[in-house]
Amino acid sequence: MSDTIRFTLDGREVGASPEESIWQVAQRCGTDIPHLCYSPEPGYRADGNCRACMVEIEGERVLAASCIRKPAEGMVVHSASNRAAKARAMVMEMLVADQPAKTDAHDPTSKLWAWADRMGVSESRLPAHSFAEVPAPDPSHPAMRVNLDACIHCNLCVRACREVQVNDVIGMSGRGHTAKITFDFDDPMGRSTCVACGECVQTCPTGALMEARLLNEDGVRVEFEQQTIQSGCPFCGVGCQIDYHVADGEILYADGADGPANQNRLCVKGRFGFDYQSSPERLTVPLIRRDDAPKEPHAKLDPANPYTHFREATWEEALDRAAGGLNEVLKRDGSQALAGFGSAKCSNEEAYLFQKLVRAGFGTNNVDHCTRLCHASSVAALMEAIGTGAVTAPFNAAKDAEVIIVIGANPTENHPVAATFIKNAVKRGKRLYVVDPRRQMLSRHATRHLQFKPGSDVALLNAMIHTIIEEQLYDRQYVAARTHGFEELVEKVRQFSPEEMEAVCGVPADVIREVARDYARSEASIIFWGMGISQHVHGTDNARCLIQLALITGQVGRPGTGLHPLRGQNNVQGASDAGLIPMVYPDYQSVAKQEIRDLFEDFWGTDLDPKAGLTVVEIINAIHEGQIKAMYVLGENPAMSDPDQHHAREALARLDHLVVQDIFLTETAYYADVILPATSYYEKWGTFTNTNRQVQIGEPVVAPPGQARPDWQTVQEIATRMDLDWTYQSPAEVFTEMAQVMPSLKNITWDRVVRERSVTYPCDAPDRPGNEILFAESFPTEDGRARIVPTDLLPPDELPDAAYPMVLTTGRLLEHWHTGAMTRRASVLEDIEPEPTVAMHPRQLRTLGVEAGDMVRVATRRGEIALKARRDRNVPEGMLFIPFCFEEAAANILTNPQLDPFGKIPEFKFCAARIEPAAQPAEAAE
Repeated sequence: MSDTIRFTLDGREVGASPEESIWQVAQRCGTDIPHLCYSPEPGYRADGNCRACMVEIEGERVLAASCIRKPAEGMVVHSASNRAAKARAMVMEMLVADQPAKTDAHDPTSKLWAWADRMGVSESRLPAHSFAEVPAPDPSHPAMRVNLDACIHCNLCVRACREVQVNDVIGMSGRGHTAKITFDFDDPMGRSTCVACGECVQTCPTGALMEARLLNEDGVRVEFEQQTIQSGCPFCGVGCQIDYHVADGEILYADGADGPANQNRLCVKGRFGFDYQSSPERLTVPLIRRDDAPKEPHAKLDPANPYTHFREATWEEALDRAAGGLNEVLKRDGSQALAGFGSAKCSNEEAYLFQKLVRAGFGTNNVDHCTRLCHASSVAALMEAIGTGAVTAPFNAAKDAEVIIVIGANPTENHPVAATFIKNAVKRGKRLYVVDPRRQMLSRHATRHLQFKPGSDVALLNAMIHTIIEEQLYDRQYVAARTHGFEELVEKVRQFSPEEMEAVCGVPADVIREVARDYARSEASIIFWGMGISQHVHGTDNARCLIQLALITGQVGRPGTGLHPLRGQNNVQGASDAGLIPMVYPDYQSVAKQEIRDLFEDFWGTDLDPKAGLTVVEIINAIHEGQIKAMYVLGENPAMSDPDQHHAREALARLDHLVVQDIFLTETAYYADVILPATSYYEKWGTFTNTNRQVQIGEPVVAPPGQARPDWQTVQEIATRMDLDWTYQSPAEVFTEMAQVMPSLKNITWDRVVRERSVTYPCDAPDRPGNEILFAESFPTEDGRARIVPTDLLPPDELPDAAYPMVLTTGRLLEHWHTGAMTRRASVLEDIEPEPTVAMHPRQLRTLGVEAGDMVRVATRRGEIALKARRDRNVPEGMLFIPFCFEEAAANILTNPQLDPFGKIPEFKFCAARIEPAAQPAEAAE
């Protein structure tokens, strides 16, 4: 029996699904009906309050709002009857009456004025609001302007904020003619809790909410795009698709596009963080270090004036000098004296070429990138257990889950768009458990927040596993058919009862049992985790525990289930897939396996190193030991991102030869012998793979500045000077080569990615969509089963003591990304979050005897920094949180370089620290 509803629309019989409104059917059939309060974009419900979409239905006394009215069998609808047209025209005339004249409109191209023009309503016969009734303009926010004289109370911004992004900032206040849009408790937008996602700006149909950069001082739009180009976002691993609106070769503004990862949504970085691309500090010509500028470990250069230490060079001279220095060290000291750091901000093609250069040209596997500092332990645990380092389900799968666990992650700040889908799921009744030593914005939506003691992850998770096994909540059939090692796990977790572990982790035993039961019993449970899990000396064990939870309960391979480490940078998944890892070739194929090495030696036409290479921190240590003499660093900034920063910078200064390829004079470039100007994300073609395994196309939006070149071309120029016969003509050609040695790219071609814009891997056929949910039948291991690896308690490497009584943890901010090289040059982001702070609990401030905003000094066994104190109830007493993006108070001066033995990742999330009031300027002078 068909569910199709047959009815008549404007004299033609049409069909509708039960979920469709009359407006949606009309739109599908090519009939335009005016609409203002309704948005057909994903996530928006119809409200029916503007009455601009009225239609006439035979047999009914009153007109109906087509956006909310569902058709019925046999219904006869007239969308363009005289009665409907007149009613809609009167609605439009009433709305226009209260608008500024079109010549003075905040946005004369708005949806409202576009419909008014189509309906022939240019002015109104009705009286306007008095001036006193119109709220004053609000210019308080650095990115957006609020001009409520153009507001029609359509409530789209309210739905955008409360229901789509779920930030709950915008609402309505007042009654009758005094009703208005408000932010929080009628605060100015810039002083409200607005997170600047800009969803309200994108959906506003009148120009009442707009990007500030488009308006003049009178609030009238003066900047208009000449073209719109769809590409992606250069920041986090969510992989948002974005429409960039361009004029005169510059990006004017950005809107979310309907990509599979973001469905039109953006965060503050994606929407307002693009203007780093046009920063005056961009590198535009090749540079060579001056003979009179020796390298100093703790030098501070002015990124706007590199000429104190460098001179301009031609591309030929710079490339010859760059490759010449690498060749000299290779000839003198051998291949193991060379190393390369690639970048998760580069494209898949660039990552592939870079690791190929290091392996085939340098002759070593000493190649790594920022995954070593982010999710290396997660990848190690996943590879060990299920044979792949990628996620088993996308973050959008939260909508199909009953139970969602977010542990060691702060998605509302680090993956804001992914967080919206989790919040949407909670609004639909899903149960969310946030598990982290710090509370966060997502905690407000959680069924429970489990605030455990820092570093006690294994104690808490093993107690959950103990409960599931003890109460026989595990999936016997799944465990027997799909796993190895369950018996060893049963024996190991006997000692981890919730009652015993309560004292260790600080979470009450009954709460541990409650969460464990809910996770195990639900029809579909999914786990998301971040670097709070991975950045520990026991990070691999932490991830092993999460994998065990999923395996023993069978919460893998079905909609709403799975394991998802939220990947950090925009292409960290793709760069890892492409082989920017020292122990594996592309697609995680081991360098130590002879048959794999034979394949790549034959394909690349050269002998390859059979030994795994050094990781990021190991390379820095090897420089100090005199082993590594020269490096090629592409798009990475280890002088800011590595732990024990003084140690890292001293290493970089000791290199005989350092080539840095980047878009700015980064802190790492301070130590370069040759600097090669690169193109930003917005200036080149390439594919990028997000945390969901979606391979997506990035295309040029604007031209590169000066002589900057795409990274793949520069890498090829270095390769040819190192006797590699490379003749690639385009990224498309590189992608084709990648697909020949990467099974994950089977059935995915460059042309397909360009055409479809996003293709999920693995993909079963060229004409079929990729598989979002993996491992329904088996795992990619030798026997198809997953391996369970029990874990034991391992304390953090460095515990608080009398000298250093606090716990220091580090991370990111909503507004700033990674080392800040990009976001701190984005004007809006820097305006919102301009200076370094250390966050601590209010009671900690009182104990310290300082106020929020006072200068304090934070020290560890590796160094100290001075910065302002910040009041933050989310941080527990005894803990300090410092973002690591601020060069003037670099958190990684303080962090512990001790490594997880499996993932080789440093312990960024835990070290012993002390804090004290800093001497005020007057005191310091004395």
